Amino acid sequence: MKIFTRLFRLIRINFILMRYNIDEIILGTHWFYPLRFFIYFNPYYWTLRNKLSRAERVRLAIEELGPIFVKAGQIISTRRDLLPDDIAIELSKLQDRVPPFPGQTAKRIIEEALNCSVHEIFSTFDTEALASASIAQVHAATLLSGDSVVVKVLRPHIRKMIDRDIDLFMALAKLAERYWYNARHFKPQQLVSEVAQTLYDELDLMREGANATQLRRNFSRSPLLYIPKIHWEYCRSNILVIERIHGIPIHDIEKLKHARVNMKKLAERGIEIFFTQVFRDSFFHADLHPGNIFVSAIDPENPTYIAVDFGIVGSLNHNDQRYLAENMIAFFKRDYQRVAELHIACGWLPPDTRIDQFEGAIRSVSEPIFEQPLHDISFGQLLMRLFQVAHRFHINIQPQLILLQKSLLSIEGLSRQLAPEFDLWASASPQIEKWLKKQVGARAFIRRLRDNLPLLSDQLPDVPILIYEILKETKQQQEKLRFAQATETTNGKEIKNREKKIKIEYFTAGVGLTMLMVLLMVFWVL
Repeated sequence: MKIFTRLFRLIRINFILMRYNIDEIILGTHWFYPLRFFIYFNPYYWTLRNKLSRAERVRLAIEELGPIFVKAGQIISTRRDLLPDDIAIELSKLQDRVPPFPGQTAKRIIEEALNCSVHEIFSTFDTEALASASIAQVHAATLLSGDSVVVKVLRPHIRKMIDRDIDLFMALAKLAERYWYNARHFKPQQLVSEVAQTLYDELDLMREGANATQLRRNFSRSPLLYIPKIHWEYCRSNILVIERIHGIPIHDIEKLKHARVNMKKLAERGIEIFFTQVFRDSFFHADLHPGNIFVSAIDPENPTYIAVDFGIVGSLNHNDQRYLAENMIAFFKRDYQRVAELHIACGWLPPDTRIDQFEGAIRSVSEPIFEQPLHDISFGQLLMRLFQVAHRFHINIQPQLILLQKSLLSIEGLSRQLAPEFDLWASASPQIEKWLKKQVGARAFIRRLRDNLPLLSDQLPDVPILIYEILKETKQQQEKLRFAQATETTNGKEIKNREKKIKIEYFTAGVGLTMLMVLLMVFWVL
């Protein structure tokens, strides 16, 4: 049965691809060039020829294939290391404006999930969708308490649709890896897995609510960013009830200017929010396209960002944070050898990579960009170029770094729209250097020690016993060695090696006791 489902879906997909002459793009590559004459047998080749660019045709085909392909296209557009520039840029234009499903269906889904009538929860519920996306749509409502909210409802049967298409994608990816050698460089199965994981994460609206709550807590005392409140008592895996916000869409530049918003400060605050999320919180909103960002103009001189849609978030561990910050600083100091060393040290590149070769590749990409005026330099574009170069060296780009690149490109693009002369590096550099300074030195050591005190206090009582066992074992080895010397069953060289080893163990035990005393003193003082 699954084979027939795949077959019918594949026929439908191929028909749409033929309509937009995608076969011309595929057969035009050097791998399939000998088969290029087949494009002339496609009747749509003669009707659509020269009317649209190849990137526009790819985008339109994806939009017609349905909401799952739209979402997958948005995710794949972030993989600038795998796609040609024109296609990646065009795919980034994919919008989530898909036709809504009936409001009565949304009402029925809510009632089934909450096991009660909507009138028992909401005093008003608008059956006309406020907005509609590929995964869900939202409806305006008012709680009985009087709070104005929006209700996000998953599309019916969306899980089944995703399962069907992901199964097809994975089957095609396996065939590509098996029979097409060049496809292995693109890791199609890994790419499909990334898309699938992101889609499945977005299907759990409780997860999205948790992401929103975490971001709200991180910025609870900040005037920079406002995150709407989640009404948890009415949330389920397919329903999210969230505070309704009112603000100016950030892409509506005319309305922002009419409200006399300080555009330069708005751009600066956007960068500050991004780097605060990345380096202070290690938890960042990774879907920052203009449709998800609004501006509160209550205080035009000090505008506040308002974010919505928290289905995709990113997180970096401490090592990734550190290497990322040092990479950024090294790039703008043009210390390319340091950049190459950092890429290998953090595991992004194989350990046998030639540093001089990678350094030369980075220099060839970076130097032409740095010749421009500083305010014209796009760090997001620089990062994208570097990923493309690093792909030749089989770089292991982590998914969280892809999300980071996507978010940086989005927020940088928004900042440049708001203030064309905006200098991203002048705004970001002090924050990165300030964070790096906090990670080194005595204060950082004391802070990390304080953070680990609960673990240390649990393990410290066992340390004396462990040291006693080491000393006891060392003493037993000494006695065996003396016995061996007395019986002369061991040659002199071996005895010297054993004596050296025992001295090292004694020294280690002594250092351990000293450290234990220091830790106990610090613990007592703190």
